[in-house]
Amino acid sequence: MDRQNAKAELTSHMKVLRAFAMSLTRNDAAADDLVQDTVLKAWSNFDKFQEGTNMRAWLFTILRNTFYSNRRKAAREVEDSTGTITESISVKPAHDGRLQLAEFRVALAELPAEQREVLTLIGVLQYSYEEAAEVCGVKVGTIKSRLNRGREALASSMQINIDDQMELTDAATHAVVAASGGTAA
Repeated sequence: MDRQNAKAELTSHMKVLRAFAMSLTRNDAAADDLVQDTVLKAWSNFDKFQEGTNMRAWLFTILRNTFYSNRRKAAREVEDSTGTITESISVKPAHDGRLQLAEFRVALAELPAEQREVLTLIGVLQYSYEEAAEVCGVKVGTIKSRLNRGREALASSMQINIDDQMELTDAATHAVVAASGGTAA
């Protein structure tokens, strides 16, 4: 069958294809999409059509198979019009954390030893102020002072505003820099 005759026969079945699609989808737009998909598949696979066989039956088979394939796909999909699900499963790239961690290590190394020690004890190891004071052999007020000065120096060195929301991938960096009263954030 030549292309011109095939096109004419194919278009002669459009009304019954749409009626069949409507019976399956019960939706005008979905039926139109289904007929369009069917015609596209039929036209691109026309070399598989056996001349002398029933073209309407062949088209109906394509339409029906397309409908059920789409339903199987739709059953596996989850509607997320607000983006809530996508946000909950998205993962921040790990390289951000590595870059920030490298910057953090440089800034931490530049601090005086007393401030580094307190930031490590309280921010990373999550010691209480009292435990840190005992380890360092100083009063709790001294620990709080060193911690505050160390956090401010780190934030300044890393150009971080300590009052802003932080989006650090690395939890240890966040814990050390966060001003949360001596516990990790």
